[in-house]
Amino acid sequence: MAPAPAQPSGTSAAGSPTGPAGAAAARPGLRERKKIKTRRAIRKAAYRLFGEQGYAATSIERIADEAEVSPSTVFRYFPTKEDIVLTDEYGPLVHDALLTRPADEPPVTALRRALLEVAEQSLHREPGPGPAELRQRMRLVQDVPALRARMTEQMAATVEMLASALAGRTGMDERSLELRVCTGALVGALAEALFFWAESDEPREDLAGLLDRSLRVVERGTLQTLGTE
Repeated sequence: MAPAPAQPSGTSAAGSPTGPAGAAAARPGLRERKKIKTRRAIRKAAYRLFGEQGYAATSIERIADEAEVSPSTVFRYFPTKEDIVLTDEYGPLVHDALLTRPADEPPVTALRRALLEVAEQSLHREPGPGPAELRQRMRLVQDVPALRARMTEQMAATVEMLASALAGRTGMDERSLELRVCTGALVGALAEALFFWAESDEPREDLAGLLDRSLRVVERGTLQTLGTE
């Protein structure tokens, strides 16, 4: 991926200020920071308990007690126990990233780069999961049928969302088989790279490379077909 062009001093790629004033404007308010802290505490407690006593044996009440919140607070942040492990935070981000890709970029290349951009950002953002939590998450999905089912649902919704965004770039019907297959293949490749990484002992910094490799495999196979019929 080509490096981004240099920006004028004091501005970001989007043209927003990057100095103290810009940083202050971008900083979440107190209410939002408290929400982030509570959400993080619930997840941290849940993952600790999942590791100690297993997913099935861990109740919402036990998670709430460990996180020092009420069960109703847990449900306010995570409607189900599956949502503590899997929340669809990234589909809308990829959709938005795809819409900002250059108009002359090949559609599958644009989607690959949008997926990779969001994945790389999520690895370094707060309150993103650390490497141990991310590995545990993917291993839970592999081991727990309810989580596998929820992930399948989320992936289907993401494919539909991204196919709609790609339709605008290609002029194709978003319901077309070719568009859905290409989008589904890239989303599936992203998931398989995460599973591959979770099964190995690769350090965190190698995950971005694995994601890029897996997405490029699909891109090489689909680039010649999308939008040619």
